Amino acid sequence: MFVVLVAFTNLLLAALLVGAMFGFWLSFNPAGLDAPTYVTVQQQAIRTLNVKMPVLGGLTILLTIVAAALAGGDGTRVALLAAAAACFVGAGLITRFLNQPINAIVINWSAHAPPADWMRFRDAWWRWHVFRTIGGIAGLCLLIAAALKQAT
Repeated sequence: MFVVLVAFTNLLLAALLVGAMFGFWLSFNPAGLDAPTYVTVQQQAIRTLNVKMPVLGGLTILLTIVAAALAGGDGTRVALLAAAAACFVGAGLITRFLNQPINAIVINWSAHAPPADWMRFRDAWWRWHVFRTIGGIAGLCLLIAAALKQAT
């Protein structure tokens, strides 16, 4: 029963994490926004998500590693779960070392007077968001494959 509870919670948290990433990718390409709108929207996203998403990501990574440890003798499931954990870790590293430093800069901008090179930060943040979203989706796919392997 514990293994099933870990698998369920792991899938739920990973789906919430990747769903948030994908939803942001799907609905918020900032390329068409003017500077004041971009700054306002990005600062709101930073205030809303900058702490919650890394916590959700950390829990997802932890549960994926626990699930891999509990998979024991099923080498295929262990490999799928280890690969999923690696994808989630990769997305987390992108967040921590590439997106969040940009967030720390953007949060201090004035929407009425952004710096002249604001588009450089916008474009870099978006590029890294796309990469972490791809990593998250790959991790979720591997996690689902591991769950389906367990069910058979």
